[in-house]
Amino acid sequence: MNPVYITFGFYLVLLIVIGIITYRMTNSMSDYILGGRKLNSWVTAFSAQASDFSGWLLLGLPGVAYASSMSEWSLFIAIGLAVGAAINWHYVAKRLRNYTYFANDSITISEFFENRFRDKSHLLRIVSALFIVIFFMFYTASGLVAGGKLFETTFGFDYTLALTIGALIIFGYTFLGGFIAVSWTDFIQGFLMFLALLVTPIIAIQQLGGFGEVLSALAQVNPSLLSVGEAVKYDFANDVFWETSGTVTIVAVISALAWGLGYFGQPHILTRFMAIKSVAHIPKARLIAIICGLVLPLYGALMVGTVGIAYFGPDNPLNDPEQVFIQMVQVVFNPWVAGILLAAVLSAIMSTIDSQLLVSSSALIEDFYRVFIRKQASQKELVWASRTAVFIILLIAFILAFNESNTVLDLVSYAWAGFGAAFGPAILFSLFWKRTTMPAVLVSIIIGGSTVLLWGYTGSELYEIVPGFALASLSIILISLFSKGPSQEIMDEFEQVRHICRTTE
Repeated sequence: MNPVYITFGFYLVLLIVIGIITYRMTNSMSDYILGGRKLNSWVTAFSAQASDFSGWLLLGLPGVAYASSMSEWSLFIAIGLAVGAAINWHYVAKRLRNYTYFANDSITISEFFENRFRDKSHLLRIVSALFIVIFFMFYTASGLVAGGKLFETTFGFDYTLALTIGALIIFGYTFLGGFIAVSWTDFIQGFLMFLALLVTPIIAIQQLGGFGEVLSALAQVNPSLLSVGEAVKYDFANDVFWETSGTVTIVAVISALAWGLGYFGQPHILTRFMAIKSVAHIPKARLIAIICGLVLPLYGALMVGTVGIAYFGPDNPLNDPEQVFIQMVQVVFNPWVAGILLAAVLSAIMSTIDSQLLVSSSALIEDFYRVFIRKQASQKELVWASRTAVFIILLIAFILAFNESNTVLDLVSYAWAGFGAAFGPAILFSLFWKRTTMPAVLVSIIIGGSTVLLWGYTGSELYEIVPGFALASLSIILISLFSKGPSQEIMDEFEQVRHICRTTE
């Protein structure tokens, strides 16, 4: 039997076993959505970054680097993400963990907004939950597309069959174990992703004869590939390999760096901060996440794409750049090792989809079902309602993913911008500006999310998150300054949280 099949099979069985074990540990909504706030530093760090990167880290980003090397905006994306994640871990993590606990032990972002501003109308909860579900549909669909490409390339499955297999596996352990299963599987998956992106380019470089040989091969393909000042791409329509397409524009650089803004509004990442056992674990988790879960994997992904240019050469270009990691692993390693590293692709895909399913289901059940339909629902009923919501959301995303022409990075960039613009300013101002008001946050979420949804119609090449984040931030400042200030109760709670954060530094 093919060793890749055996490795994949063992890995999938392991995930289901984790789901079955953690099924017994899930007794309440807090367990299912936040794991009872019991995550340690290692699990928090790796699960946060694993849920962050998804299939785009092993497919989308290497594909961009393969199609344009490090000479264009792929390098700036990595820089923006590294800076954004570091700021998020350093400033947001501790404040959010404390504030969500003191704000009536909020277990979802939507619930936090409602409790933070004492919103009796539930408008904040409804609007934020609505945008969470909308953008997670695209995010989850991107993961399913990535899974389809993996199974299609590795096993020769039909795209539809590949999508179905991936969706069923993810549904299995997420349905059973909830957040606890997701966090522990993400820990394993995050480590696999780290290992894969660290080892693959190193071995490939060795096989090519060293880094100097790689640079020589790139120069032979096109000297512009080694220049950060020029934009070089492969024109697939005309079969012209790495044809120079002009210089990198200011708009392209700003758009690439702006990916870092998205971190402040990603619910599936923010919930990891909310779920850590205590703020005392955050410094260690931050160090692990930034070094092992962020910097090394990001630049490993860029190296995979860049080395792939030299490895496959101009005479054997890939039809789909997003297949570069999968193709390189199968050529560079023996089948047993290749099976393990290809499982890392599946890991990347699953680690994000499962988190997105949980956050989306919590938005539907905690913010709609429990508030408006079944106020007296038992914890057991809420858990099973969440499991049902997981199935419904995954089914809709499955339908969206049937468009095989969608690229992983395009779908991810759209959802990333949506969350960053809708929730980034709302989170930051809620945590760090005492004068922030409920109407201001409500309007900012609507403006930020709507700007992303409508920006494509302007024809501008500027990444949607830039205008969305800017307009949402401006709306919070103006409306808060020109409206009635928060109540004394809200101001006192803010000062209490700020004092606690300072004393624990």
